[in-house]
Amino acid sequence: MLFTMIGKHIEITDAMRAHAKEKVDKLPRFFDQLSHVEVIVDASGSGMPEVEVVARAEHFGDVVAREAGPDLYPCIDLAMHKLERQLKKIKEKQRDNKHLPTNPPIL
Repeated sequence: MLFTMIGKHIEITDAMRAHAKEKVDKLPRFFDQLSHVEVIVDASGSGMPEVEVVARAEHFGDVVAREAGPDLYPCIDLAMHKLERQLKKIKEKQRDNKHLPTNPPIL
């Protein structure tokens, strides 16, 4: 799985990259078909950083989570939490084996 971190109007430090990488490394636990995860940090505008996490999943397209706040690290945590919930939901739909047959067998 590829990991990319981009900063718009902000310089990405090693600590930021390490924190985001630590969170991204946990994502395959929830959905194993991820091919690329991109974290975009935008500090333009109101001065509050905005974090956008884009996960590219095979056969499902892009899954996106956004978060904004006064501090960058909690924003990364909250965006990853949103992404985890979305990936869990996709995985549950994929594994939905609880369909009952329309015509039950007659014994």
